[in-house]
Amino acid sequence: MKPPEVDRLAGSRAAVAARRARAEVKKQVSRGERSASEVLSTASRDATVPEASLRVTELIGSIPWLGPTRTARIMQDLRISPSKRLGGLGVHQYQRLHEFLVRRQAPRAGDGTGHRSRLVVLAGPTAVGKGTVAGYIRDHHPEVLLSVSATTRPPRAGETDGITYYFVDDAEFDRMVAADEFLEWATVHNAYRYGTPRGPIERALSDGRSVLLEIDLQGARQVREAFPEAELVFLLPPTWEELVRRLVGRGTEDEQERERRLQTARTELAAQEEFDHTVVNTDVEIAAREVVGLMAV
Repeated sequence: MKPPEVDRLAGSRAAVAARRARAEVKKQVSRGERSASEVLSTASRDATVPEASLRVTELIGSIPWLGPTRTARIMQDLRISPSKRLGGLGVHQYQRLHEFLVRRQAPRAGDGTGHRSRLVVLAGPTAVGKGTVAGYIRDHHPEVLLSVSATTRPPRAGETDGITYYFVDDAEFDRMVAADEFLEWATVHNAYRYGTPRGPIERALSDGRSVLLEIDLQGARQVREAFPEAELVFLLPPTWEELVRRLVGRGTEDEQERERRLQTARTELAAQEEFDHTVVNTDVEIAAREVVGLMAV
């Protein structure tokens, strides 16, 4: 039996109103007008409010700078089904979600403003301009600590020890690995080793400063394991042809090395789905502003 037309119309209007109410809740969380933990508490107290019918994935995805990739990973870690709604959580599910939300919104020690420091990882294919974008941020955004990596490769023209990289020999790199002084390290392009000293990063985060790491794909994966809340940003070229032009044009590699790096770039580009955000490096200043913007609360 078909329901009367008036009932179907009323049901449709109610459904639209509910969707709009849930959308408004998500906007409030996204704009920072409400905390996600407060929305969860409201849903637990009253099953009839819009908050209760909000899916957990929608709530987490509304938190600034948490994209679909990280939301899916968080849901898996919390052991909550993607279809679960706030009003239908079990006791243990509610507790795990509440603890996660409270931890996330808590300010870092030493940050008098109440803003959280952030660890942002900038990675991307060879010759995409990671170093140029990171250098612009270092020169124009002193509030951001740009981590300096150690490497066993020799310096290129214009690079300065202690600013561009810490240039070390193999013996010193081995010592730092043995002393667990790296947050991450890897052999890149089957040639030289690169590593991120962990001490300066941990001190900066503890003091409430945001930190930018400019590293390769392997390093980004290691940082994700060590700091699950790190924001991973993948820097893209405008086109593949532009990436090739930049690599050939800089003239720092021979033909064999260029082909090896291009093959690596093809593999790295395929990994961009692992990252939380993508930024296209068409213009260095614009790309740098986008990266710095990801450190805002």
